[in-house]
Amino acid sequence: MTPKQKDSGAAVQVKICGIRDPGHAALCAEHGACAVGCVFYPKSPRCIDPDRAREIAAAVQSRIPAVGVFVDAGQEQILRIRDRCGIQFAQLHGTESPALVERLLAEGMTVIKTLFATRDPLFADAECYRPSGFLVECGRGFLPGGNAEAWEWSAASVIDRRRPLLLAGGLHAGNVRRAIQQARPDGVDVSSGVESSPGVKDPERIRSFLQAVAACVPETPTRRMFP
Repeated sequence: MTPKQKDSGAAVQVKICGIRDPGHAALCAEHGACAVGCVFYPKSPRCIDPDRAREIAAAVQSRIPAVGVFVDAGQEQILRIRDRCGIQFAQLHGTESPALVERLLAEGMTVIKTLFATRDPLFADAECYRPSGFLVECGRGFLPGGNAEAWEWSAASVIDRRRPLLLAGGLHAGNVRRAIQQARPDGVDVSSGVESSPGVKDPERIRSFLQAVAACVPETPTRRMFP
């Protein structure tokens, strides 16, 4: 899938990650999210099995895509989950190689590669990859993502903007406007910032976050990562 250029001033897209409940996925779609994320990393409190992910994908089918989030998984595992769950988007949140990105693209998947401010692959490694788009994250903490740690979002502005850019890391309804102003992303990705406890999404926090992003008017043109 080729990302589409948006008109200047178009809304910043929102992905709600770590969804574990089909009802929460449907709520995200109803209130303006552009994608939901299903985590397949066993060490995460948000990890789900493929059967549950299939239910989540079905809950938002034809409205918004479900994104599979993987950490250093092999091509065979990713494609197996894709076929079982009907998920065509893969977010690679580890040290995956540029070659794996190319192979998944050749399989018809939309691939989001995560880059980190504090560990490999770093922002400077962006030139080595040719994914559908990038996600930028801090990289500190036990988990590859979802550590609820805010960081210097403005550091993301150095990344080449020929591809869509999603911003993640410590975002919530109270700071997402500032983060968007600093990093100028095409979209934002939130997980712990809309939870009542690790892995438990809070419907009211989801609504508040989506409302906060909808109120932001980008200063520069944005690109669509999601349809």
